[in-house]
Amino acid sequence: MKSWRLILPLAVFAVLLVFLWVGLSLDPREVPSPLIGKPAPAFALSTLHEPAKTLTSDDMKGQVWLLNVWASWCVSCRTEHPLLMRLASADVVPVVGLDYKDKPEDGRAWLAQNGNPYRVSIVDQDGRVGIDFGVYGVPETFVVDKQGVIRFKQIGPVTAEALDQKILPLVRELQKS
Repeated sequence: MKSWRLILPLAVFAVLLVFLWVGLSLDPREVPSPLIGKPAPAFALSTLHEPAKTLTSDDMKGQVWLLNVWASWCVSCRTEHPLLMRLASADVVPVVGLDYKDKPEDGRAWLAQNGNPYRVSIVDQDGRVGIDFGVYGVPETFVVDKQGVIRFKQIGPVTAEALDQKILPLVRELQKS
């Protein structure tokens, strides 16, 4: 009887250790999105540089594109920005910026100071479109296929590794179909 009182807590402790070990080995950027494989949420937002113009999700159909969620107040966005600038100069895939919960004048000033990697940037001042896309925080980047279906989500700054090993191979594959 006494052995059970000793074995049971040890067994529970061992199970907890296994869960902890598995949890620590996971990449926090690899949070699965329920939107992968589903149509991107519909949107119609004003463009950052020409507020009288609107970009809609339908305008992007027929091409593979990236949606990069950013903001002038986002510290991590500064980390990925040089990589986005190189991506834009390579002209491999259109990159659309979603200026998230930001004042448009701040977004324009930030891009003027740091460079503009976006084919177009749209303004999501109240954050509703970001919520529709399931944005946890900025920056986040989505790969959207020609039919408007989300195929990949990068949480946090885009890294050279993620770009070279995941995003660009996927983009090239989707562009073929």
